[in-house]
Amino acid sequence: MNWLIRWGRFNLVGAMGMVVQLTALARFTRLCDGHYLYASTAAVELTLIHNFVWHLRYTWRDRREETTRFIQFVRFQLSNGMISLVGNVLLMRMLVGKARVPVLAANVMAILCCSIANFCLGDNWSFASRVTNQSL
Repeated sequence: MNWLIRWGRFNLVGAMGMVVQLTALARFTRLCDGHYLYASTAAVELTLIHNFVWHLRYTWRDRREETTRFIQFVRFQLSNGMISLVGNVLLMRMLVGKARVPVLAANVMAILCCSIANFCLGDNWSFASRVTNQSL
């Protein structure tokens, strides 16, 4: 598949994931009584699972039979998951905790900052073909 088409699909899934994450963050923030970092972590993990399913079935559907879904999920969690979790928590801490940016606006900025790295890792490792990926 052409990388530009894949990038477009990745961003469509990302846009849906952003809605999931922001909705979850708004609800989790209310449930966590202002602990925005706990709420952010939970919202990111929920979104990671959502995005993995969509990336598997849509963005990288041409590669889904080349490795097991479990291996792809582990790779996705280790790459995109770590980038998203660490990136979101650090950026949220800086933007909300230090700069006093509203929680949802700060989260949008954090998502956008992590997206390019997530696409590259998804394309080259999480959902890489066996030819380009010889190890876990």
